[in-house]
Amino acid sequence: MQIIRSIQNRIYEIRGERVMLDFDLAALYEVETRVLNQAVKRNSKRFPADFMFQLTLEEFDRLKPQIEAVNRGSQGLMNMSSQSVITYSGKRPRSAPPYTFTEQGIAMLSGILNSDKAIQMNIAIMRAFVEIRRIVLQQSDMRDQLRQIQQRISEHDVQLSSIYDAIENLLDEKAAQRKWNERERIGF
Repeated sequence: MQIIRSIQNRIYEIRGERVMLDFDLAALYEVETRVLNQAVKRNSKRFPADFMFQLTLEEFDRLKPQIEAVNRGSQGLMNMSSQSVITYSGKRPRSAPPYTFTEQGIAMLSGILNSDKAIQMNIAIMRAFVEIRRIVLQQSDMRDQLRQIQQRISEHDVQLSSIYDAIENLLDEKAAQRKWNERERIGF
């Protein structure tokens, strides 16, 4: 479960897609980023633009604080049942921004990386994506419920306002009746 949380921390939202970066995937698969990218380039037909794309320098610069925060958070992670998690440390400057892989692109990676480690990590990554989707659906349901509650509250506010107006009218009528009954009598 800890490995899935670690993977979830490395899933970023970029261009409206949930993606993982090439160096994070390479670390999880225990291969060099260069080797991962070479395997992808050799099989480029398997990776259309909706499966994999390269970040722009601006996107990568905006993402760096998040990456560093994840790396600081994973410092305490030890070798988890021989599943070590190593990520981009920022020490070696990259000549180009990283490639990003969508969930479908990561599934396609399993076809070109056939080591036992790659298969195990691919299963864990797919589970992490499924868990994120489940969480997002729960949040969506909660938003709908909150909207319904807000609607009910606003309806109740209108109803309460009507009740308060009616009570004020009754009190005004009662006060007028009291004034009429307590007036000074003239005549008989």
